[in-house]
This record gives sequence, C-alpha cells and structure tokens, in this order.
Amino acid sequence: MNELLLQAVIYLGAGVIAVPIAHRLGLGSVLGYLLAGVAIAPLLDWMGSDPENVQTFAEFGVVMMLFLIGLELQPRLLWEMRMRLFGLGGLQVAVTALVVAVACLGFGLDWRLALALGLIMALSSTAIVLQTLGEKGWLRTEGGQSAFSVLLFQDIAVIPMLALLPFLAIAGVDAGAAHGGGAHGGPAPFAAWPAWAQGLMTLAVVAGVVLGGRYLTRPAFRIIARTGLHELFFTAALVLIVGIAVLMSMVGLSPALGTFLAGVLLAESEYRHELVSDLEPFKGLLLGVFFITVGAGMEFALLGSEFGLIIGLTLSLILVKGAILLALAVLFRMKGRARWLFTFALAQSGEFGFVLLAFSTSLHVIPDEIAAVASLVVALSMMATPLLMIAFERFVSPRVGRKAGHERAEDMIEEEAPVIIAGMGRFGQIVHRLLVMDGYKPIVLDNSAEHIDGLRKFGIQVYYGNALRPGLLEAAGIARAKLLVVCTDNRERAVELVQHVKQRYPGVHVIARAASREHVYQLRAAGADSAVREMFGSSLEAATQSLEVLGETRERAEKKAKAFAHHDEESLRQLFEVWDSEIDVFDNEAYIERARSRVVSLAELMAEDVGEPDPEDERDPLS
Repeated sequence: MNELLLQAVIYLGAGVIAVPIAHRLGLGSVLGYLLAGVAIAPLLDWMGSDPENVQTFAEFGVVMMLFLIGLELQPRLLWEMRMRLFGLGGLQVAVTALVVAVACLGFGLDWRLALALGLIMALSSTAIVLQTLGEKGWLRTEGGQSAFSVLLFQDIAVIPMLALLPFLAIAGVDAGAAHGGGAHGGPAPFAAWPAWAQGLMTLAVVAGVVLGGRYLTRPAFRIIARTGLHELFFTAALVLIVGIAVLMSMVGLSPALGTFLAGVLLAESEYRHELVSDLEPFKGLLLGVFFITVGAGMEFALLGSEFGLIIGLTLSLILVKGAILLALAVLFRMKGRARWLFTFALAQSGEFGFVLLAFSTSLHVIPDEIAAVASLVVALSMMATPLLMIAFERFVSPRVGRKAGHERAEDMIEEEAPVIIAGMGRFGQIVHRLLVMDGYKPIVLDNSAEHIDGLRKFGIQVYYGNALRPGLLEAAGIARAKLLVVCTDNRERAVELVQHVKQRYPGVHVIARAASREHVYQLRAAGADSAVREMFGSSLEAATQSLEVLGETRERAEKKAKAFAHHDEESLRQLFEVWDSEIDVFDNEAYIERARSRVVSLAELMAEDVGEPDPEDERDPLS
C-alpha cells in the first residue's frame, strides 16, 4: 500500500511541477507530462518501479478519451464539415500513411510493419496544435479551421486503426494475442470456440453495444438523473465505459472501439454535456499519467547511441508531412497565410502515436526495438512544434502577409472618419452597426482577408491590414480621429495597439474590448480610456431576467442590476490601484484583501433596499 501511494505521489507530483513550466514555455500539457516522465525516470529505476505497470492502468484514460470524442461527433457537425473533414482529412491520413509506408519498405521492413508505422506517423498532435492555434487567435482563420478539420478526422481515424492493427500481427504469434484478446493482449475467453462461433459472438457484442447505446442508456440515465445524486450519475458513466471495455476485450476487440461507438450513439443525448463535464477531469488525469509513463519509458540511451539516425528520421518526417500538407493546401485552394499555417501546424506526429505504438507492441505488430526508435521520433517531432510555430509567426507569416498586401495594393484608404474600428468580428460588427445607424461612417480595419471578402458581400467596407503598422493607421487618419475602438479578440495585440496609439496620438479617445478583469487592467495600464468586457453586458441582462423569473418586478430587477454595475465599475477602479502586472492576482495580498472588502460591500448593497445611484457617480458601467 505504501509503495503504491509513493508511486502516486511521484507521478502526480512530477506532472504538477512540469506541466505549468511547459505551459509557461509554450510547449503544452502533453509535452509537459512527457518531460515529467523523463525527469523521474532515474528515480523510478532506483526504486525498481516499472512504468509499464502503471501504464496498464493509465491506458484506461485513452479509452475514456475516445468515448468523449464520440460524444462530440454530432451528425449535424460532421455533415457541415464534410468537405474538409473527409476530403482534406482523409487525403492527409491516406497519403501520409502511404508515403511513410513506402519509405519503410525501402529500408527493408515487412509490409505489415511498414503500414503500421505509416498509420501511426500520419497522425498529428491535437492537444498541442489546438492549444497553440487558440492562444495565437488563429483557430477561426481558414488555415486554423482546416487544421481543426484534419485533426478531428485523425481522432476518428484512430478507431479503424485500432481495429486494423491486430490483423497486421507478425505471423506465428498466438491468435488470441494477435487479435487483442483480453484487456491487454491475453487470450480471449472464447479463443477455444470455433471461428464461426467467435465471429457470431463478436457481432452479438457489437450489436449489443449499438442497441444498448441507442435504446437503453438514455432511459437509464434519465432514471438516475431524477435521483438528484451527482455522484450516482458519475458512477453510472464509469460503469458504462468499463462495462463496454470489458465486453469488447472478451471478444478480442479494442475496448476503445466499443466506447467510441457508445459515445457516438450518445452524441445527441440530452446528457452529453453532463457526461463530458463529469468525465473530462478524470480522463485528463489518467491521460496525464499515461504520458508520464511514456516519457519515463523512453530510451534516451538509444538517442545517444543513434543520435544521427533518430534526428534524421525526425527531420525527414517533418519535411515529408510538411510537403504533403502544402500540396493538399494548394489542392484545396488555400492561399497566403492559411496555406502555410496549415502546413506548419500539422507537420509533427501526435500523442495518439504513443497509444498506437503501445497497442502495436502488445500485439507484436511492431518489435520493441523499432517501437523505441519510433517513440523517440514521435516525441522529438512534437517537441519541435513550438519551434515550427515560432518560425511561421516570425519569418513566414510576415513575408506572405506582405505578399498578400501587394495583392491588395489597390485597396487604398482614401477617406477619413472621426471613428476607426480595429477588428470586425462579432464584437466589432455590433459597434459598427450602431454607429452607422446613427449616421457615422467608421473606417474599419481587419487583418483576415477571407473575413473581409465575406463582409464585402454584405456591402460593408472593410480595409485589409495590420492596425499595428503605423502607415496604415496614418492612412486611416488616426492623427485627426476622435475615437479608436479596439475590437480584436487577440489580447496581446489589443494591449500593444492601445499602447502604440496612446504614445503617438494621446488625444485620441480609445475604447478597447477586454476579455476579463485582468485584461481590463492591462488595457488601462496601456492607456485605454475605457475597457469594455465582452461578456459583462449580456451576463448582466441574463441575471436581470433571472431575478424576474424568481419573482422580482422588471423595474426592481433593472434597478438592482444598475446598482451592481456601478458597484462593479467602482471595484475595478479601486482594484486597479493595487493591481501589479508583475504579480499574479492570486499572489497579490493587497489585491485579495481589497477584493474581499468589495465583496462584503456588494453583499451589504444587495441586502439593502436598492436606491437610486448617486448622480455625481452617474457613469456608463464597464461592461
């Protein structure tokens, strides 16, 4: 018992330390867990602990991940994305797997081993890529959406890969093991049955999973939900996943295949969101431990002895995948930044590569010595992803951006207006519409060529360009403008733009879109005259309607909401006085103390009979 607890402390503690560091360095949580495993490997060797023993348990996180992926695959979503999803994603996986397999054949490997390696190397890192695209604000661009579609197809493709790999087992291996019998490659309970009986049993189990997921799980969850016991609902979800995994293992199929099918069948269920919220933390914990065991099991002695070979294979994989992705981007008519973002984002291998490698070695599809080399190639290619994205952002994107600018050279700004709007997303469009309805004609700037083309179809004049470029702002008449409204959804760019304008044109009034209270402080520190939180107004209206539903009159609910807004504006002003950009708010004792006092004053205000706000303090609330 003590040994088990000690191992748990080591694994979890390593993850808690390494992941925040990896996030700070822009590497992502998956690489953080891998590096944590690498760091504790000597300690585990000294203790005589085998990471594979823990990995057997942690692989259940993979099963849970595929159940959650199935829950997200709503038929309507798949249909809307069908061209990119199945066309672009399908071609990427098929062509990459084929090219890598042919290259492996050139090295003299068996065709089954070559095909398995091709399928594994065709995948990219969903966790790292989506995190990077989200942080940079690129996910909504054409290149980001195309990359997302390919990643989604890859996640789906893992299921047929898991089903196919057992049939690629090297001849002479026990049939039960080769077909994934038992939970981890042991003989299936029905291995002694005739082949036709085993086939019928397999079909019966799959049919049972499909029919049960379709007709039994919803009524069962409905009954459990009526009890109001949250822990019972969570337990039922675990029973469903574990039960299906055991059934699939008994007939020699991948447990992940069964749980994925169950997730797809529940994708349209009213309990989908609750299942996701309940299982997501548990899945994240198990997957984190799984990647730590992968990192601890990496043979870095092999990297030292075969350094040239492994680095060469890693670079070759990135270059080959990059060339294939670039060709597909051209084929699907991506242009400019979108084409290169798509190429650089997906040129690595992914976390599912570790899952498939572990599965393949247990089935004797891939020999251990080749799996060790492949694991290092997968890990190193993933570690190269942040460097690839930095190269794209600093060297490639500016050049293709200038090229796109020349293509739009005729798009000169030949007018001036008292108002300039930077960013024409959902937030900027509402600001623009109200100003236009009141007789103003703002000059609108946006840096998404595709988005601009779409807006122009509605008759909206938007100029392409980077608002941080001094020449563009000068051409738009920033020196004579009264107001600049910063509506971009990129937090860092918004702060940089506010700072740039206020330093050069202090007389321009700047209103900026803020993503959070912390962002408000950053914008205020940069010089913004007003920072408007994007969610505050709609949230306050939802709260006002909630008070009405609970029995308040509309007039009184609005009065309370107005008092709350004034109080919150005053809180922002007071908290900004003690906010320090160098100190995290959770470590800023002065900030915490003042925030607590403001919570108390708000409670007192709401407990009183809300009166009219002080006329001297009549200001528009920060929203």
